Amino acid sequence: MSTILLSSSILSADFSQLGNQIREAEEAGVDWIHVDVMDGHFVPNITMGPFIVEHCRKITSLPLDVHLMIEKPENHIEAFSNAGASHLSVHIENNPNVYRTLEHIRSLSVKPGIVLNPGTPAAAISSVIPLVDIILVMTVNPGFSGQKFIPSVVPKISDVREILISQHAKAMIQVDGGITEQTLPLTYKAGARVFVAATAIFKHPQGIAAGVQMLRKSVN
Repeated sequence: MSTILLSSSILSADFSQLGNQIREAEEAGVDWIHVDVMDGHFVPNITMGPFIVEHCRKITSLPLDVHLMIEKPENHIEAFSNAGASHLSVHIENNPNVYRTLEHIRSLSVKPGIVLNPGTPAAAISSVIPLVDIILVMTVNPGFSGQKFIPSVVPKISDVREILISQHAKAMIQVDGGITEQTLPLTYKAGARVFVAATAIFKHPQGIAAGVQMLRKSVN
């Protein structure tokens, strides 16, 4: 079996049953729990904050993979760290002091990540790769769950992989947006090894476990 990590995004979970759904995803074999934080400014939607991360930490011991789609993320790093985040990923597009932000995340014993929107080239993150454990390549425009995968982003995943190789870096490439049994193999072939899935897991017609199994089987 190919080695992949599945990060199940609770953005598509039933929040009236959040605890049960997270436990069900954990039992189904997901590797991380993904929390999408949106502020209605950097992206059009508003979602969840440190309070949700804190409650997820009470529910599961799995790594909490937190993606900050917010303005001035540097002002909120400690709040999410204190809430129990294992990974904190910030966008290259909205952080002029990104070096300082990534170093701050690391200083709190949290794994830092850098995120690329679909319209941002791979070269934009070249200088910060030594500072991160995760490079998240968005395969949809961030802001909403259930969007259609953007195929033209796939070559950028390969570009990121080439930069990693050239720098002898060990950061993992993560993808998020429209990840299904059809699109996961495309991004895997390009170099991604961590896959964020929301709808494909939490809204699978046969249930969460079937969604997880389907994604894992797609790369066999």
